[in-house]
Amino acid sequence: MNNDADNPKYKKLSTKFPLCYINSLDDGCLMIIFSFLSPIPDRYNTALVCRRWRFLACHPRLWLRVDRSVKDLSLPGVYPSIEAAVVAARPGDTILISAGGVHQTDEVQIKKPLCLIGSGDVPDETTLICSRGSESALEFLSTCKLANLTVRAELGCCLLHRSGRLTVDGCILQCESNPLDHLSHAIVTTATTHDKVPPLLTKGSADCVTVTRTRIEGGAKAVLTSGSLSLQHVRVIYTRTSLFFWFDVENR
Repeated sequence: MNNDADNPKYKKLSTKFPLCYINSLDDGCLMIIFSFLSPIPDRYNTALVCRRWRFLACHPRLWLRVDRSVKDLSLPGVYPSIEAAVVAARPGDTILISAGGVHQTDEVQIKKPLCLIGSGDVPDETTLICSRGSESALEFLSTCKLANLTVRAELGCCLLHRSGRLTVDGCILQCESNPLDHLSHAIVTTATTHDKVPPLLTKGSADCVTVTRTRIEGGAKAVLTSGSLSLQHVRVIYTRTSLFFWFDVENR
């Protein structure tokens, strides 16, 4: 059986181009590599490799953190509320929301591309609550993604979509059961597309909502559309305790 390691040609090439292990790269190079990883689970898992990778994977340059228990507000990249983190975030940033407890979110407007992710093992561990009297917990006016979060609303809606591409993956949307639950909805979209714009120009940038692996509980409807978008491609998986939804809300 031939062994490439014993091949003189292979030895000559390995001498000319010495092996370079990933840990021999400097911190700047590693952070650039980590920035291409999806925040959950890939970048999260890199933090479990060693202390150096944990420091780099959790660096504020890669994502911001929301922690209600933080006392030292001078810590870089750590904020006591979701609203403060959204204001400080740059377009394209990822905000990691700490698990445990409840995060109050009343009509927080998001006007730049962001990704909000719960840091718990399951979405039940990271809960965002919209108080009674607020129109929504989160209002989206740009392309955004939510993952691994529970969003709960008493009245109004959990998510209000104005414009942009909204992706909801692996979340729980809850509307509280009460005598006025016919007024509450998990998702409300008011986005309107313009018929004069050619479809080829809007493809990939059109306003839409994509929901995958998400539980929707309570409320009058899962989705209320008051613009030009419509519910499409609905799939539902029934389990013993809940329903999981996959669907799109987009222009026909």
